[in-house]
Amino acid sequence: MSTSAVDTGAGSADAASLISDARQRIDDLDQRIIGLLAERVTVSEQIQRERIASGGRRVHLSREMEVINRYNGELGRQGTALAMTVLALCRGQL
Repeated sequence: MSTSAVDTGAGSADAASLISDARQRIDDLDQRIIGLLAERVTVSEQIQRERIASGGRRVHLSREMEVINRYNGELGRQGTALAMTVLALCRGQL
């Protein structure tokens, strides 16, 4: 068995090649997701600053529920957990 097959957990060189290529795609997608999350944090910070400057509260709970419901509707129960993580990341220190 080749080293790449061992590294991928595959039983053949063909499977190892496919897995290696797919992992590269996942790594590329993860990098894009991280970039989008960083952009979301920046936009969220801008919204929070404006809301606070205008006398509002930092967190708008009904808006957060909209986000949670959207993630849940698209991804199910795990979407709810993901939405909660994204919202916590974007809120910053409370």
